[in-house]
Amino acid sequence: MKIAIASGKGGTGKTTVSVALALAAEQTVHYLDCDVEEPNGKLFLAPEIDSAETVSVAVPMVHRDLCSGCGDCAEICQFNAIITQGEYAIVFPELCHSCGGCTRLCTDEALTEVMHPVGTLRQGKSGRVRFTEGMMDVGIAMATPVIRAVKQKLSPDELSIIDSPPGTSCSMVTTVRDADFVLLVTEPTPFGLHDLRIAVETVRELQRPFAVVINRFDQLDNCVDAYCDEQGIEVMLRIPESREVAKAYSRGEALLSAIPGLKPELQQLLLAIESMVGEAQ
Repeated sequence: MKIAIASGKGGTGKTTVSVALALAAEQTVHYLDCDVEEPNGKLFLAPEIDSAETVSVAVPMVHRDLCSGCGDCAEICQFNAIITQGEYAIVFPELCHSCGGCTRLCTDEALTEVMHPVGTLRQGKSGRVRFTEGMMDVGIAMATPVIRAVKQKLSPDELSIIDSPPGTSCSMVTTVRDADFVLLVTEPTPFGLHDLRIAVETVRELQRPFAVVINRFDQLDNCVDAYCDEQGIEVMLRIPESREVAKAYSRGEALLSAIPGLKPELQQLLLAIESMVGEAQ
């Protein structure tokens, strides 16, 4: 079962919930950090890394002695990753989406594909938690190739907790589009509600089953509860506002070290999701 933990904005507690679920699970679990611009699950799980590999994508290389500068390659590229200037084409690898259209179209055979590094994939283990994270190289514009590389490590035979990138851009969509279930983490503030609405629209468009977790819940502002009740969205967990949680977080300790009593609730949450996914299938 693949559970993606997502949110409409950063800072709501996605990683806090993801790590807590991974540690609360009674079976072996695979934690995948797809927040590849700034993965931080390792700060709390402290895994022992046993392998690392480079993530690369195919980009065109121009053979100037063969290029006639006709401009066909630039015309087909929808991402402005290749232009013609003077007698030959120029490639901007950081903009290339690796579609291969330019190399197939070139009648001069002046373009060939070469592998361009975009990030690093690391794997390891922390107790019963199998750990995988991706990290983009500095200066790389697109996160999706690294996210796809992380997801290639998914196994259908295990429980997978996928820590998604914040927001609702291509990175988040790539991460959650084939998840069995999506947990949307939010906070009970007008700002949190605004971005939750956008995240809800996104997962509904993707036709993914989902529910909500409210982090830093203090019962003073129930605008998120009111919205979820109006929309028929289940709130599966409310994590209380706690100074002890903030202290533990600043020390690099997981949520359960501050509120160990949440563990049974998290285990029940996993069982409830498993039941809902099973019924849907």
